[in-house]
Amino acid sequence: MTNPGAQGQPEPHAAGTGGLAAELKDQQAKLHKAIRHSPVVLEQRAQRAQSVQLRVADWITSFAGSMNFVYIHIALFTIWMLFVEKSPWPTLTLIVSLEAIFLSTFVMIGQNRQAAFQQAKADHDFNEQELELKTNTDLTREIDRLTVELHNRLVGNTSGQGS
Repeated sequence: MTNPGAQGQPEPHAAGTGGLAAELKDQQAKLHKAIRHSPVVLEQRAQRAQSVQLRVADWITSFAGSMNFVYIHIALFTIWMLFVEKSPWPTLTLIVSLEAIFLSTFVMIGQNRQAAFQQAKADHDFNEQELELKTNTDLTREIDRLTVELHNRLVGNTSGQGS
């Protein structure tokens, strides 16, 4: 099956999915490289990379928010209740309470960092918009000035020739 416009070349769907998948993967890689990030995002990444404490907090927060965390706890608590202690409830309650305290602290750290990131991005966006507004205002004023000057030259030439 050939495409009438392309002499002897098979239609894209007739060539198979292997070539198309590779082409799509290449295009996706090029697109990923071409995507630019906000300076605020880049600064935030740099700050995270510099601090060991922030990287550890990020790792704990991301792990605690995963299903692996849930599965591990189900397994550990089941083993604890069935095989480790005859009366596991007091110790288990203490452990779970302490874990909840630490996890809530990590969640709050993450929320505070996200709020700081959002504020920095909002400040950056505001500054960029103000600069854009100033540039547009200057351009509009210059266009107005040039329009008035052009009008005066054209009207002045026309009235000067008629006298």
